[in-house]
Amino acid sequence: MTPPPIPHDLRVALVGTGSVSRLHAEAVAAYPHAQIVAVTDLYPDSAAAFAAQWEVPASYPDLTRLLAAEQPDVVLVCTPPGAHRGQVIEALEAGAHVVVEKPPAASLAELDDMRRAALAADRRLAVVFQQRTGTAAAHVKGLLASGALGRPLVAICNTLWFRDADYFAVPWRGKWATEGGGTTLGHGIHQLDLLAHLLGDWSGVQGRLWRLDRETETEDMSTATVTFDSGTVAQVTTSAVSPRETSSIRIDTQRATITVDHLYGHGHENWRITPAPGFEAEAASWAFPDHEEASAHAPLLRDVFDALRSGGDLPDTADHPSRSFEIVAAIYASAAADGAVITPADLAVHPTHRDSFASPVIERRATP
Repeated sequence: MTPPPIPHDLRVALVGTGSVSRLHAEAVAAYPHAQIVAVTDLYPDSAAAFAAQWEVPASYPDLTRLLAAEQPDVVLVCTPPGAHRGQVIEALEAGAHVVVEKPPAASLAELDDMRRAALAADRRLAVVFQQRTGTAAAHVKGLLASGALGRPLVAICNTLWFRDADYFAVPWRGKWATEGGGTTLGHGIHQLDLLAHLLGDWSGVQGRLWRLDRETETEDMSTATVTFDSGTVAQVTTSAVSPRETSSIRIDTQRATITVDHLYGHGHENWRITPAPGFEAEAASWAFPDHEEASAHAPLLRDVFDALRSGGDLPDTADHPSRSFEIVAAIYASAAADGAVITPADLAVHPTHRDSFASPVIERRATP
């Protein structure tokens, strides 16, 4: 089934008024055919303050009352991942399309439930992976898909961020039950998603989890080797203990090296395509387009909203909601199996890691 187009300006509701909600509010404000009509938060004072700041007409103490009173076309879910399943399914069953922040759920089983609910309700479920957006990422994806750069061979994917003790002191962070995972799930998934967006489906994962310095139940660093159906072999490092922060991807193809180095968002200046010896003459045809749009929430929501209003398919910046989530799950499953290779077939029937990412973490903190 294909949901019918929405002929009127979109009535948008927002759930969760923490830090990421500002990016959603800015993106909706930039879209001429949508308005946030209501918000809700676990803390009503926070919802009321957000509503006042963004001139939202109404705030509600819970999602149930919001959905009954407002009947929104779209619900933006900006809460911690442990709350996503229930909120997403409730919104879908109330007739709303849903855009949910990453990570989309606390487990693959919960994401499966959410996707089934979307199908049953004939509504769209989009996940916010905004690193896929922007004209540079679209250009590189096109070059790789066309074969212009030859076959991708080697990739390096680094998410080297810094989160101090206060970050992990937030009650729901750093716990398997409430956050779902550590820095691999909460931070590394951004760059892993961009990598998979560029390279396609994965074929195997070997991973390890490490606790190097932070007081956390989950990992503060992970390492993994990911292979893709294309034959590409990628080395992945994710860290929450790296003072000079960077997010980077490097892909070596038969004809060029592609790099993107940034932190939380990228434009053309962050990307570079370096030709291999003998392919210098072809480099001019690989140049980025004159028109530039940086990666951000705004282009993602714009394209999703356009699809909902036209009744079309979700854009490629919002499809494959489970691919990078599966890679993350496979890293955790591999760590639980002492670094064994986990394939998509293994993960599809995994006895534990479809329901929970809780895994052994190798302790490397200094002892007193």
